[in-house]
Amino acid sequence: MDFLDQFTITTLRASTPIILAAVAGLFSIRAGIFHLGIEGLMLAGAFAAVAAGTASGSVWIGLLVAIAVCLILSVLYWVVIDRLKADAVIAGLGLTALCVGGTAFAMQVIFGRRGQMGSEVRLPRPVTGPQEGILGYVSELTIITWATPILILLAWIVLRRSRLGLQIAAVGDYPYGAEASGVNQSMVRLKALLITGFGCAIAGTQLAVGDVAGFSENMTNGRGFFALAAVLFGGFSAVYTALAGLFFGFADAFGIAMQLFDQSGLPTQFVLMAPFVLTIIIVTISGAVKKKRGTS
Repeated sequence: MDFLDQFTITTLRASTPIILAAVAGLFSIRAGIFHLGIEGLMLAGAFAAVAAGTASGSVWIGLLVAIAVCLILSVLYWVVIDRLKADAVIAGLGLTALCVGGTAFAMQVIFGRRGQMGSEVRLPRPVTGPQEGILGYVSELTIITWATPILILLAWIVLRRSRLGLQIAAVGDYPYGAEASGVNQSMVRLKALLITGFGCAIAGTQLAVGDVAGFSENMTNGRGFFALAAVLFGGFSAVYTALAGLFFGFADAFGIAMQLFDQSGLPTQFVLMAPFVLTIIIVTISGAVKKKRGTS
């Protein structure tokens, strides 16, 4: 494969976890919950996938355990913000902090390791072995990456064409109207959070056993916050949110390419922050353009 093919594959790999988490987080945000716990849920899903997959020898058991862990954490988050009436933003940051510290502690207690650990299982590819043309892409990308467009379509259908999607929009945009029409807002928020937890579990699994094949402390490295930015950048649309996630994956791949091909002698820290700087510049320009259109 030439450089363009490799860069495209890297972009798709980097963007898949962000897209999955962003589209999943869209459900919570549409329900009126600014979910800052997405970063933590992705991290918990990544650790659970590696730990359970290594213990069982099956990547699919690892995925199921990751989903179960993220659903339990989502229920806990719902109890804190809905039943105990805690601030959703603060509780979300607390959830992320819990997962960051909890995964590091669990790795130390269960496996006796700190920093990072390898995985004995990986997500399968539809085609294995060296391939040319389109089959080269198929052999380099996991099943979850290829299933991502289907998941985006399902999310669009649920949000735009289902009763649950209409209830989520009503609870987020018109809570008093939703209450007057008999919608159980608490249950709708719980369903939205569970969908977010489900998507974050898949995103974390893809991140840990998709291409890296291992877990390291805080390996999400801000991807959950990128996912939130993608939701805002995408205008609360499943399709545009996915495209925004693809852009953030492009920015990440751009940073990786700079590390591999940098010949200028720039400090490593500058190279590592390049994708974040690129993201800030594009989001700032986009915000300025939208503001200008709104005032014209």
